[in-house]
Parts: sequence; C-alpha cells; structure tokens
Amino acid sequence: MQALFEFIKSKTFLINLGIALVLIFSSLIGVYFYLGSYTHHGEKISVPELRGLMPDQVADSINGKQLQVLIIDSSLFDPKKPKRCVLDQDPAPGTFVKENRTIYLSINKEVPSQVKMPDLVDASYRQAEGLLQSFGLQVGQLIYKPDMAKNAVLGQQYRGREIKPGTLIARGSKVDLVLGDGLSDTKMEVPNLVGLTLREASEALAAAMLNRGAVIADETVKDTLSARVYRQLPGATSGATLGQGGAVDLFISENPARLPQSSPVGE
Repeated sequence: MQALFEFIKSKTFLINLGIALVLIFSSLIGVYFYLGSYTHHGEKISVPELRGLMPDQVADSINGKQLQVLIIDSSLFDPKKPKRCVLDQDPAPGTFVKENRTIYLSINKEVPSQVKMPDLVDASYRQAEGLLQSFGLQVGQLIYKPDMAKNAVLGQQYRGREIKPGTLIARGSKVDLVLGDGLSDTKMEVPNLVGLTLREASEALAAAMLNRGAVIADETVKDTLSARVYRQLPGATSGATLGQGGAVDLFISENPARLPQSSPVGE
C-alpha cells in the first residue's frame, strides 16, 4: 500500500495523469464541435412569406436560403385568389428553422370542389346567410318581391336561374336570394363605403339589405382585391336612403391620394 501511495505521488504518475486529462478534455471539445457542425447547431434561417406566390415565384423566393418546399394539400379553393397560388404554409413566415428544413405548402386548386346546394326557402335572410357560409358559398344579389314575410327567403337562384336543393355547385359561388319585402316601401340607410375594399363594401351593403351595383376602376387598379372605394353613388349623405335591394355603384382606386380624409364623395 505504501508503494502505491509513493507511485501516485511520483512525478511520472502526475505527468501521465495530466496527459490523460488533456486528451480526455480535448476529445470532448472535438466531439462537441463535430456534433455542432454536423447538426448545424445554432444556425437558423428565417422562413420567408410564401403565401400568395405562384410556384415559380416560390422557387425564386427560397433561392439561396437552403430550404426545401413540398406541396402537401391542393384541396383548398379560394375564389378571391389566383389559381395555384400558395394559400397557407407551415412553418409560418418569420419562423426560424435549420438548414434544409422542408416548408409545406397548400395551394389554391385550379378547379374548385363542389358542394350540394342547401335548401334556403322559408329561412330568414340571416339564417340563409349563415347556411351558405357553412357550405362554402356566398350571398349574391338580394331580390325583393312583394310578400308579407319580410326578409324571408322565397327563392334561390344561381346565374339568373332557380337552383334546387341538392344541386352540385362550385364552392365559393354566389347564390342570389329572393326575399319578401313585407309589402312595404321600407327604405334602407345608405352606408358609408369610402375607404373600404370591395369585399368589405359588399359585406356592408348586404348587412344594410342593399346590393352592389356597377364597379368602376380607375387607371391605377391592378388588383381589385387591394383597391379601395373612393366614391359611391348614391353617396352616404345625411338621410340618404334606398329601397330594400337597391344598388350602390362603387368607384375604386389603388391610389391613396384619391381617398378623401373625411366624408364620402358621392351624389
């Protein structure tokens, strides 16, 4: 035992122990840096915004970013977006990922899927609106006819013709509703639509039981989805009204300078 203690205290043992510790420590450092290099530890890439782009534009957008893309779902259809454009992506834009991460894309179908037309007759306008939305359809024109049942659905039409319940129709289509006027000359207040997009203006008119009339675009309009209303006829002046189902013409522009700062421009 005494000899063992003497050996442990010897210069030879201490030198060998030091060499062994240095080798072990160096090996651990080497493994750490190797794994970091192998797994790209700490390297992050910000995922670009790909929604709204076409497939060839996606390739340009990720060029040089060491990312992969894969289309996983083409069952979605949005009538307001171009066919085959990217509707959704995973991971989301701005997310940080490692190199060679795959970005999964859902694109807009070229041909919309079809749904069965629901039966809206005898439902109220609000009920019909909600039912259409649940089927992926939209409210089109509101057509009023003399009837005691005010705002009750008397008929349903597609492209000017009656459409029967159960008929297959493209998802996203607009269905015109024939509504009872309650046998009265009810007047609806004209809403202020200036500054709204076409979609927002259409929703505001539908809520007011009015229709969208002509849409007149100026020379700056390249995309009607991003254009805004800068004038309407009739205008939303104090006390301005229209009969139920009346139409309001919309003038749209992509030039912010054409948008008034306060009251709508109309006649």
